[in-house]
Amino acid sequence: EINLTNREVEVLEQLSKGLKYNAIADNLFLSVGTIRKHVENIYNKLQVHNKLEAIQKAKTNKLI
Repeated sequence: EINLTNREVEVLEQLSKGLKYNAIADNLFLSVGTIRKHVENIYNKLQVHNKLEAIQKAKTNKLI
């Protein structure tokens, strides 16, 4: 089972809209470094290596 935090889901949803890290950081009132860390955690939890794979797997598993 894949357990993403609420914040990780928020980041993934924004990524799926094609937003860049700095836009996501602005939207969520976080630093770009924090967004990078969230993305890294998402990739590890979903066992993927890029944005496209992460978004596809999240949609398949109804996370976003």
